[in-house]
Amino acid sequence: MADLKWYPSSWKSRSAAQIVDYPDQQHLERVLTKINALPPLVTPAEIERLRSQLAAVQRNEAFLLHAGDCAESFDACTQQNISAKIGLILSFSLILIWGGRLPVVRIGRIAGQYAKPRSSRTETIDNREVLSFRLDPNDRTPDPERLLSAYFHSTATLNYVRGLLTSGFASLHHPRDWSLSHVRSPALRSEFEKITRDLSDALDFIVPFDRGGGRGLMLDWEQAMTREVDITGSGSSPKERGFYNTSAHFLWVGDRTRQLDGAHIEYFRGIRNPIGIKVGPSLENEELIRLLQIVNPNKESGRVTLITRYGAGKIEDHLAGHIEVVKRSQHPVAWVCDPMHGNTLTSGSGFKTRNFGTVISELTSCISIHAACGSRLGGVSLEFTGELNDEGFSVTECLGGSMELSEEQLGLRYQSFCDPRLNFEQSLDVAFLISNYFKEERLGDKGENGIYAALGGRKIVS
Repeated sequence: MADLKWYPSSWKSRSAAQIVDYPDQQHLERVLTKINALPPLVTPAEIERLRSQLAAVQRNEAFLLHAGDCAESFDACTQQNISAKIGLILSFSLILIWGGRLPVVRIGRIAGQYAKPRSSRTETIDNREVLSFRLDPNDRTPDPERLLSAYFHSTATLNYVRGLLTSGFASLHHPRDWSLSHVRSPALRSEFEKITRDLSDALDFIVPFDRGGGRGLMLDWEQAMTREVDITGSGSSPKERGFYNTSAHFLWVGDRTRQLDGAHIEYFRGIRNPIGIKVGPSLENEELIRLLQIVNPNKESGRVTLITRYGAGKIEDHLAGHIEVVKRSQHPVAWVCDPMHGNTLTSGSGFKTRNFGTVISELTSCISIHAACGSRLGGVSLEFTGELNDEGFSVTECLGGSMELSEEQLGLRYQSFCDPRLNFEQSLDVAFLISNYFKEERLGDKGENGIYAALGGRKIVS
């Protein structure tokens, strides 16, 4: 499959999962032609730099933080929301640097998360069968104009993010300004306060990197944003040419769209962007290696990131096998843990939620299994938000954490129209957990992680 000639539209010869059926195809073609003529959202030079940085993650010389919303809405494209997201990513990465003493490569799930894969083409609302929403939960008829809106909202978001990161915004998220009043446990608050006091030692360790990432889902859009240009820094003469998806630096393919002979893998194999592949319990060992052979036949460093998402109850049955077959294949990959998607449940009150204790159980199991296999976890992929309401309170979408959010409190500030996200406080809980683990590892301390136990994680039996 991988030796066939590739071009941006070759995916159309394959079966496409999660396809959107637009009623007016002529309208769609006009919009896609317009998008194809618009400037790139990101540059090939930025994409190549990210490939180099992800190669450092593969060599265990950096740690990847991939984080943000499950899905964005146009209405959430505001100064306040974007600032809150970037502020949380900055705070989280500072904590990681303190423990790991490694640079953090930061990829935001931002400026492009306007579409969402669905388990079913339709759903039932008020006893009516309607199309499952992908771009607008209030209007279910596919409208090509929303693709243009996605382009301009992504442009506005990226422009503001770049402005923030070059204007001293990071200094506003110094650990001395963090409030730990939400932490219910006195012992845990004391542990967090000790870490924040020590964080200043790590602030000048290295300047982290910031990039944008998106789910490579809507292939008409992806094709329209694909450009053929000279490969930056290739050093070849004449110049080597390559195709770049200029809608995002990093794209990933999900569990529902990674069919070996499908349209999404066909598209992904031809672009120069670094790509992520979601790896779950349904992915057989042989299928994983075949995927790697298709999307990275030359075994190029920095090209592939494997994002595991098994669920806390299934990770021990699958991760070790996946690690071993990848090691034998000698394919260079970065291993990243997504402890969110395999641990979603519905609360007794009807809210889609996640239990914080289960989330960190999968994360710590992932770290332990990698260590037992002679591997190392290279990053974490989280759905989180730093959004606050007008009174300064965080969202209430996931149970537990140091604030001990209860099921009765879910309805207080449940704002997600898709998957539940960790709030600011719960996100920093995860950051403290990872950072403390890597600090103990760096210092040779094999003792039990007290933060993990205090946050409600279950005992891991290795």
